[in-house]
Amino acid sequence: MSQLRATKPGLLVCTAVCVCVFLYLRDPPPEEPEESTYPAAVECGFYPDELCSALFEGKEAAPQIATFCKNPHGSQILAHLRTPGNCSRISQEVHLITRPLSAEEGNFSLAYIVTTHKDLAMFVQLLRSIYVPQNLYCIHVDKKAPKKYKSAVQTLVNCFENIFISSKRGRVAHTGFTRLQADLTCMRDLVRSKFQWNYVLNLCGHDFPIKTNKEIIRYIRSKWTDKNITPGVIQTPHVASETSGSRLEFTPEGSIYGSPNRRFKDEPPHNLTIYFGSTYYVLTRKFVEFVLTDIRAKDLLQWSRNIQSPEQHYWVTLNRLQDAPGATPDAGWEGDIRAIKWRNEEGSVHDGCKGRYVHESCVYGPGDLPWIIRSPSLFASKVDSTDPLVVTCLERRHRLQALRQAEVPAEPHWRFQQESHFNTTRSR
Repeated sequence: MSQLRATKPGLLVCTAVCVCVFLYLRDPPPEEPEESTYPAAVECGFYPDELCSALFEGKEAAPQIATFCKNPHGSQILAHLRTPGNCSRISQEVHLITRPLSAEEGNFSLAYIVTTHKDLAMFVQLLRSIYVPQNLYCIHVDKKAPKKYKSAVQTLVNCFENIFISSKRGRVAHTGFTRLQADLTCMRDLVRSKFQWNYVLNLCGHDFPIKTNKEIIRYIRSKWTDKNITPGVIQTPHVASETSGSRLEFTPEGSIYGSPNRRFKDEPPHNLTIYFGSTYYVLTRKFVEFVLTDIRAKDLLQWSRNIQSPEQHYWVTLNRLQDAPGATPDAGWEGDIRAIKWRNEEGSVHDGCKGRYVHESCVYGPGDLPWIIRSPSLFASKVDSTDPLVVTCLERRHRLQALRQAEVPAEPHWRFQQESHFNTTRSR
């Protein structure tokens, strides 16, 4: 009995220790936070508008925050095109502008040729940014595009008289004779259309407008009335590579490198002087009709089958003919069509690519937005789906500018969804 009394205090102490250990294991104290260069949670604010504003203003922390604050809305766009439906509903849900925003715009119609094969959400964002009901749109969907992609584009096109699919579908490379053919096919379709138009512009899926429809019209009227815009200069052998060489890269200032045609296998037809320049153009309707009917244009097209990147020679060469409608024989590199960051101009023309370089030109990242919106050019190139925030910010700014310039009351569906507030938590 005395032994039991002697061990009783020990048992009590042991029991107390066990209880403490149990409580500790059940609810351990908080661990010391690990050092990390990445925040566990990011305050995104009102997304995307606050972040876009910070990016446009060039705030230093904005690009880093942009890497965390991504709320892709491509699935919302695609949902509207998965099945054919009420066209009025599609128009509203895709946020298309359904009336001319001013009398000035209503009386000056543009035609667009858009070549696309992937990134459906970005294609819709591009189309709704350039869409107004008085314009005309020829869409060339590459033959290699997935069946679902083609079906979704067709669903959208079926709802609008002024949007149509090119009459001939084929495979279209980024550069080459097939690219030239695709544009010419759309031009034939546009000329045959019952809709009237003043100028035609060509775009690819990696382009996005910087200027509004009204600003594009005013730019054309400012110094290019009844004139074509085809930046380029005379082909000179000392700045070019072999015929089998690389793609042509150029700048508006005339810094040329990597031209694909040092010399031509055959002499150009009609003793034409061959120029080289931009794939992109702004052409009058009369010039387009000339291209489709003039014997020199037809023979130059056949000759172009045997050269590298003919689309970089064809338009500018024909536009330098003295008797071509709207010709600009002495224009040189004039014409602010595209804002492009070339690698070889880093440090002189621009402050470097904040996204990544592909084929010597920049695929834009969020940090490039201040430079883009300061550009006098009509369109930015290149954007892609790897960083959808770039297009989202450009699109929202573009729509806001268009509605501010409008001379008619805005319909509710012309505005994008109101800002939403959320935080992004980093997954562990």
